[in-house]
Amino acid sequence: MQTFEHSPEHRASLSSAAQLVGFASDAGGEVALAGGRPIPPKLYRIGEVVDYSGLSRQTIHNYTTMGLLHESRWTRGGHRLYDESVFARLDHITRMKQLQKTMQEIRQFFAQADTQAV
Repeated sequence: MQTFEHSPEHRASLSSAAQLVGFASDAGGEVALAGGRPIPPKLYRIGEVVDYSGLSRQTIHNYTTMGLLHESRWTRGGHRLYDESVFARLDHITRMKQLQKTMQEIRQFFAQADTQAV
């Protein structure tokens, strides 16, 4: 499975490119229009998550149903949209499964992590 993290060099190049075309960028690599209005983050449909992660659509759906993954939004047509954090969570789930953790242990881990994040 592929991890999708932007290196500091990549964020810097995004920032430089954004400034060249009239956009501003903060230290975290967030791009905003010259007027200060932020560009919305990229959201991924389940098919894109499947393509990028290598997991099946059913697996993504099951993880969502179990509460391991969270949709960021839904389209008007009822499609789930996920933000970039879905890829880190999928990597974490995969690593835990490789360590022979049960789905119950994985669910407990994420339930605890999610309550601490709030």
